[in-house]
Amino acid sequence: MTFTPMEKPSLCIVTPALADANNGNWQTARRWARLLAGHYGVRLAAQWPDGPTADGGTHILLALHARRSAASIDAWAQAHPQRPLVVALTGTDLYRDIAHDALAQRSLQQATRLIVLQDQGPLALPEALRAKCHVVLQSSTRRQTLPKTVAQLRAIVVGHLRDEKWPQTIFEAVRLIGPHEGITITHIGRDLDPALADAARATQAACPHYRWLGGLPHGATRSRIQRAHVLIHPSRMEGGAHVIMEAALSGTPVLASRIAGNVGMLGADYGGYYPPGDAAALVDLLRRCRAGQQNPDGGPLAALQAQCTVRAPLFEPAAERAALWQALQGLL
Repeated sequence: MTFTPMEKPSLCIVTPALADANNGNWQTARRWARLLAGHYGVRLAAQWPDGPTADGGTHILLALHARRSAASIDAWAQAHPQRPLVVALTGTDLYRDIAHDALAQRSLQQATRLIVLQDQGPLALPEALRAKCHVVLQSSTRRQTLPKTVAQLRAIVVGHLRDEKWPQTIFEAVRLIGPHEGITITHIGRDLDPALADAARATQAACPHYRWLGGLPHGATRSRIQRAHVLIHPSRMEGGAHVIMEAALSGTPVLASRIAGNVGMLGADYGGYYPPGDAAALVDLLRRCRAGQQNPDGGPLAALQAQCTVRAPLFEPAAERAALWQALQGLL
């Protein structure tokens, strides 16, 4: 298939989450549409077929989520078996669904290429499929690193209340921290699970150093990350968390559960990990960061910030654009 210099091949990005979801899938789809617009005619859709172009006017399908987009993936594979099909895998794909879900497994086999969003992602795939897998680290814009008070340690958690994000670790950690230790935790995320929302409200009522703000617009969330001393990321599974790159690009260090999705973002030698679900270990890290604020060198908090600063260029838009173009190279 060839195109004149004035023509752009048509690319449809299928994402099960659109703007009203305000989650990672939507942020990824919107950003990729912008990054690819110079080379492709890009549109976003919740499913494929999505309208009159389905009869042949689309040249590439790029689907986010092997399981949730499985119907669109299969429809494309049946209608256009010779046309490129790219599947981008989420954390629930990599670390849950592809092990036992037949629809997700079928999507992997039908894909011309696979995309994962952090360096550990290919290791979760069957070895026979790794050759068609590309790593595309996600990106965001830089924000100024702000001077911050040493009178307290302000921690922030960003993640909708659902089991994969493991907010239970935060609720338990908050109750291990005394209200006069100078550590505050602000939690941002929609109440997707009523039981977890009840737990967040109960924790807030019992612990004055914890606040749950519910869901906030993306810009407001980024501003709060920028102003925090540290971001806590307690997930049990991740495909490649936006909030980690947003923190790194704001000069805000991260305390993260040691899971593959987080290690693939921050690197194996990063110093801010704790065992997944271990609230006591998380509290120990927070206390060490708090104590180190009085040190001339900034203590552990400054050391973690330096490590995040080294990683930050990996999350620049130019790096993501180059990786994304490489993942699509030669498909037409």
